[in-house]
Amino acid sequence: MSDQSSPQVAADRLDRDAPAPLHAQVSERIRARIVSGEWPPHYRLRSEPELAVELGISRGTLRRALSTLIRDGLLVQVRGRGTFVTSTAIEPSIAQKLTTLSEDFARQGVQVTTQVVSREVMAAPSPVAALLDLRPGQSVLRLERLRSSTVGPVAWLVNYVRTDLAPGLDRADLGDRSLFGLLEKDHGLKISTGRRTFTATAAAGRIAEALGVPPGFPLLYLEQITYLDDGTPIEYSDVWIHSDRMRVTSLLSRH
Repeated sequence: MSDQSSPQVAADRLDRDAPAPLHAQVSERIRARIVSGEWPPHYRLRSEPELAVELGISRGTLRRALSTLIRDGLLVQVRGRGTFVTSTAIEPSIAQKLTTLSEDFARQGVQVTTQVVSREVMAAPSPVAALLDLRPGQSVLRLERLRSSTVGPVAWLVNYVRTDLAPGLDRADLGDRSLFGLLEKDHGLKISTGRRTFTATAAAGRIAEALGVPPGFPLLYLEQITYLDDGTPIEYSDVWIHSDRMRVTSLLSRH
């Protein structure tokens, strides 16, 4: 949808004598347009200079208003493309770049919690050992986590990480920090590339229960292998995503 023909914020003049500061008034007006559907999902706002002039406010005041809505998950800023109204479902960039869900959530201002359900150092299962280039019986950290937003559970994650390359990872705080961040900052590893495969699957068993959906509910399943800059595989993961609460979107270019 073009941003040139849609209504903008300054339908009414801002009340500079009101107790509420200008940035709060602006954020509430934008919020009202989003909630009412006047600004639908994927709608692109005018540029910051245009909006600031239209409203008669400074760009600093405008940025404070926008940052409030970004933090609340109603807007998302895409570098080089602009500021967009988000979908009703969370839209991470995991189909476009090698980031973790927690990194995507933080970048979009989405508030999430991570529950570490289990962690165990174990002999790598045969398929995982093959994918991670391990000898039979070599150890991995198996990690189960549940990610939830304010609307409820959004993803169930099972990670297998090579313990020979990240010793002590099983004792780290894996609830508040991203796995990639820990591997890079605490263990000095340089994560470079990854392969992700997306398929549809039906919820069953523990996963259905954890995500709060009935058996047979359609889930998005993500399989991932992550590699260091020298080509060494470091991590394998299975991720089941609540399809009503999180949507994967790709930004494509023809050339």
